[in-house]
Amino acid sequence: MNTKDIKTLGALKSSGYQTKSIKDELRDNLKVRIKEGKKAFEGIHGYDYTVIPELERAILSKHNINLLGLRGQAKTRLARLMVNLLDEWIPVVEGSEINDDPLKPISRYAQEKISEEGDETPIEWMHRDDRFFEKLATPDVTVADLIGDVDPIKAANLRLSYADDRVIHYGMIPRANRSIFVINELPDLQARIQVALFNILQEGDIQIRGFKLRLPLDMQFVFTANPEDYTNRGSIVTPLKDRIGSQILTHYPQNIDIAKTITAQEAKKDGRQEDTIKVPELAKDLLEQISFEARDSEYIDHKSGVSARMSITAFENLLSTAERRILKTGSEETTLRFGDFLGVIPAITGKVELVYEGEQEGAAFVAMELIGAAVKTLFPEYFPKIEKLQKPDATTPYDDLVEWFFESSGFELPDDLSDSEYKEQLDSIEPLNELIQKYQPNIENSDKYFMKEFLLWALVEHKKLSKQRFSKGLKFKDLYGSYISGL
Repeated sequence: MNTKDIKTLGALKSSGYQTKSIKDELRDNLKVRIKEGKKAFEGIHGYDYTVIPELERAILSKHNINLLGLRGQAKTRLARLMVNLLDEWIPVVEGSEINDDPLKPISRYAQEKISEEGDETPIEWMHRDDRFFEKLATPDVTVADLIGDVDPIKAANLRLSYADDRVIHYGMIPRANRSIFVINELPDLQARIQVALFNILQEGDIQIRGFKLRLPLDMQFVFTANPEDYTNRGSIVTPLKDRIGSQILTHYPQNIDIAKTITAQEAKKDGRQEDTIKVPELAKDLLEQISFEARDSEYIDHKSGVSARMSITAFENLLSTAERRILKTGSEETTLRFGDFLGVIPAITGKVELVYEGEQEGAAFVAMELIGAAVKTLFPEYFPKIEKLQKPDATTPYDDLVEWFFESSGFELPDDLSDSEYKEQLDSIEPLNELIQKYQPNIENSDKYFMKEFLLWALVEHKKLSKQRFSKGLKFKDLYGSYISGL
């Protein structure tokens, strides 16, 4: 018989259905996944040997869980994916506010209904997607919101005394019985509200306005929190931490390849952008390196972290910058240019918390510094390293290119050049062509021009050339010539 064809308590008993707690559901279904070699948390990258094993151990131990980490580390995503470890359908007493198990009813409503109707008690089936509840902890959350309170309107309508437990209005937690309940940013919850969770976590019961209720709620709690008190908020009270079985530390991607995978998965890309804009691999590396630089920057508050959302939104801006150029030039397609990275500055400035020195310099300056630092970090992977200190008569591979700029009046690269004009401009610098040919001979032709710009930006960062922004684009010049001309 199809499970959902069972409509009464009697039929449920006859089917041999066995009641199982939510923690047992999670544990049993995880055991099956592990035995079969299947991933329990699809779409999560970089946690295979760190966070995921710890989370699986916590589930096997039937613990309530606290995911502790800086913003943008997929804490809430992990909690939501736990739903996939639940049984697909569970039976509940029809009309129950707190998802009563027909075989183990805990509410007065369900107990009276079963007492009156017996095996004819109607039941309904609840899908696992409906068994996930989430609450963002804010200072204005009350005990009534989470646990419940007396409802004077219900008392008046039913003509009941306030001493009758039927006047209770259940809060979010009882209504999430037999479900996963997530409280995000737990430290933001006032201490007195955290105290109200003690009994629920330890004994599984609740207290509402002095009513002596014994409701052994069946819950899987997941909390998320940031480790640093960077918003002048509270903290998790010690007795509550003591009642949370496992605390798991999350982290940012540990290398660029993982970061690129996450960005490619999460970025909201228009299909037309994918068809018309080619993105060189170096551009993707550079984009992720900006986030790595931000996490080490002296201008940025490390306690607040740098979310993976920065790379995601920056990538979306990068594609849109190139798309805007296509629209303005009437082109059919284009390849991403290094100059397009100027379009990601708004995505960076809105995602980082600056320390005092950063505030003094300004968010846009810090964003440009991060782009420059990313260029310097990646540069030695493609070209010979430029040493800070060199002998006066020493020669370098870049001398001819620097000399070319010294002898010219500068090199302009407007933002809205058509692809053919853009390539023609860069091809006109012969020493630049020679360097690419010598050190990157196998690069695809379409990626070659991004690499050329990358080399010019790197020479600027190493104080070999100067770069200036003008209204329509960028101008590269000889470093000392710009001093002589007073620019």
